[in-house]
Amino acid sequence: MRTPDYPSTESARWAAVDDYFAGLLAPPDADLQAALADNAASGLPAHDVSATQGKMLALFAQMVGARRILEIGTLGGYSTIWMARALPADGKLVTIEFNEAHAAVARRNIERAGLSDKVDLHIGRALDVLPTLSGPFDLIFIDADKPNNPNYIRWALELSRPGTVIIGDNVVRGGAVADPGSDDANVRGVRAFLDFIAAEPRLDATAIQTVGEKGWDGFLLAVVRA
Repeated sequence: MRTPDYPSTESARWAAVDDYFAGLLAPPDADLQAALADNAASGLPAHDVSATQGKMLALFAQMVGARRILEIGTLGGYSTIWMARALPADGKLVTIEFNEAHAAVARRNIERAGLSDKVDLHIGRALDVLPTLSGPFDLIFIDADKPNNPNYIRWALELSRPGTVIIGDNVVRGGAVADPGSDDANVRGVRAFLDFIAAEPRLDATAIQTVGEKGWDGFLLAVVRA
């Protein structure tokens, strides 16, 4: 069991349920296991999505018929692999990672999984890379530094089309998101992100709380209106 980002006295039970669901619905395979092992051996933080969350991202990609996916925040490429596998043969996933060491691990993992032809990995500050990209993307996954989430959602809109699905990770933060007086930069970034989305007429959105091997957290799910 990984150390939860937001632990609870129920953490072990939540993780056991995650293991049960993953064994039935998102069973491990050699490439995904190797990616997690390489990430750990390389000293990357264990902030990867869980297996059930990775499968959820892949299913969202399939449900919207995604041909182009944008991921802001690659880490070691675990979520990248899940989503890239959901693309059609001519599909493309563009992913952005600021940390060069993390990007090197991700590149190895993506190559091992046989997905190099489907994945374009950009190294650098997302706010420097995003203006160089051409949209629209069908699915956008935002999972990077939370203080910049308000900037990332603005760029996501620029690079979207009507019907584009936008997913933001880590929006519950152990319940801290509900504290308007929080001085945590991550919480403040997520709250500004949510405020922007709530006020943006082009977006229709909801948030989903989750518990599992990562503790208590959740996702923002939005769709760009027609």
